[in-house]
Amino acid sequence: MSSVTRPLRKVLVSHPSVPKAALDLLQQRGCETIVCESVPPSRAEIIRKVPGVDAIFWAHYQPLNGEILDAAGKQLKAVSTMSSGLDYADIAEFKRRQVPLGHTPGIVKNSVADLAVGLMISAGRHFHAGRKEIENSLWRTEQIIWLMGQEVRGSVVGFLGFGGVGQAIAKRLQGWDAAKFIYHTRTQRENPYGAVHVSFAELLRESDFLVVACPLTPETREKFNADAFKAMKPNCVFVNVGRGGIVDQPALVNALKTGEIAAAGLDVMTPEPLPANDPLLQLPNCVVIPHLGTQTMQTTIEMSLTAANNILNALEGKPMICPAY
Repeated sequence: MSSVTRPLRKVLVSHPSVPKAALDLLQQRGCETIVCESVPPSRAEIIRKVPGVDAIFWAHYQPLNGEILDAAGKQLKAVSTMSSGLDYADIAEFKRRQVPLGHTPGIVKNSVADLAVGLMISAGRHFHAGRKEIENSLWRTEQIIWLMGQEVRGSVVGFLGFGGVGQAIAKRLQGWDAAKFIYHTRTQRENPYGAVHVSFAELLRESDFLVVACPLTPETREKFNADAFKAMKPNCVFVNVGRGGIVDQPALVNALKTGEIAAAGLDVMTPEPLPANDPLLQLPNCVVIPHLGTQTMQTTIEMSLTAANNILNALEGKPMICPAY
């Protein structure tokens, strides 16, 4: 008796650095992976290779929109990003075409939370300014008051956004003797950390550390503007691990220059990559790192496997593990 071999389902992988574990999983489950080789990812290469595929594994932050869906064709059955945020994806267009879209939220919370605590400490204790003092031969061993920083102990730690990432940060700060945790979200969230839901105005007014851990949406875009920084404490340490677009960046630069706030620690900014001559990089009281939140091998592999399983589930007619809508 002859057996019928099911044709391979084609999956376009938009970046050559996607972990091998995810590619192996797709191949073991009957998929042919078509990997784009250009770094940084070339949109022209993607559009050249995407026609006729059954699914797309999207592993970068280029716009994911109707242009890509048009190029793929009507046979496209699934798309999954390898990211938590989806501000670069045209979700309305996916809904209109009824193309399943997945992403990888939740997985990133631990690596991003670790990094956020690091930014709180490095900005709050002036690591960057201290290094610049050494480089300029200005290390003041005889000064009693020099580069005075902000401790977590006794501080009010505030969060814009208190989902997986925000709560993972609060979990890590248990035992650091913070005075209290406060947060602002659209709705109140039950949490085991005693964090108190407050208005945005109170969040600005009360926070000694203020951590942005929310997605970029029309509601949050440039929420931290000149008026917001003016309302914050002069000793406040501002940390952003959400998205750069949540901040009016020139207003942040001005707030740091004028002393409206004490310091900032940024893993995200606008644009990315940030030009080497950007004003943020000239400020001694601003710690800037290049969007490293998810950059651990453990988290990257977990994200890639979730994206692969999103695709496999959709191709098999099952719900995605992490659907975008």
